[in-house]
Amino acid sequence: MSDHVLETTDLVAGYLPGVNILNGCSVHVDRGELVGIIGPNGAGKSTLLKAIFGLVNVRSGTITLDGRDITGMKPDRLVSAGVGFVPQTENVFPRLTIRENLEMGCYQNPRLFGERLEFVAGLFPELASRLGQRAGGLSGGERQMVAMSRALMMDPQVLLLDEPSAGLSPVRQDETFLNVARINAAGVSVLIVEQNARRALQICDRGYVLDQGRDAYVGPGHQLLEDPEVVRLYLGTLAEDHTAG
Repeated sequence: MSDHVLETTDLVAGYLPGVNILNGCSVHVDRGELVGIIGPNGAGKSTLLKAIFGLVNVRSGTITLDGRDITGMKPDRLVSAGVGFVPQTENVFPRLTIRENLEMGCYQNPRLFGERLEFVAGLFPELASRLGQRAGGLSGGERQMVAMSRALMMDPQVLLLDEPSAGLSPVRQDETFLNVARINAAGVSVLIVEQNARRALQICDRGYVLDQGRDAYVGPGHQLLEDPEVVRLYLGTLAEDHTAG
């Protein structure tokens, strides 16, 4: 059994014919790791997650889950195989209650509901007491909790998070990063894409800097935060991008 629960090798992918967004991207997540993907706008960060989750055409390269080739697999099969995905937007059903959102998370295996509800209630007790509340009435940070909880309902081997702090207030951003760390501490491997680069690297075991669809730098999160080249080329710009956005 490989230590790499998730791995992409030389991944080339894009949306339009002849236009590649990823240009040989190789990343991996070890069992139990929290790995961050940062980089300038247009670097291919979100495209990487969508390619892994079968939402973008992969033109070459491979994606493996626990050593099994999952390249090109459809999202519903990926969920069954052990991949959870939380997109940046439209990641809850606003007219459904919190409980109904969680039920949707394990629609492929409803028998898991009781066990997994206990798991996510342990992570987010503030949700457990409000299961009858509609998701549309929650704050942005609370909706992110529901979205992450729903993705955890099928007991994924790895959880993909696409910019979970986007659009949140600074206080809610801090809460969201703490929640991501809490999920990882519970034993879930996590691959997170973030524009808030500094904050993401603070909680990550390792980080990748993507540039023009390639992994330009990789290292422990704390080392990337202190790397003069990474700071000069990326972190200053990313901080400006994040503030402007």
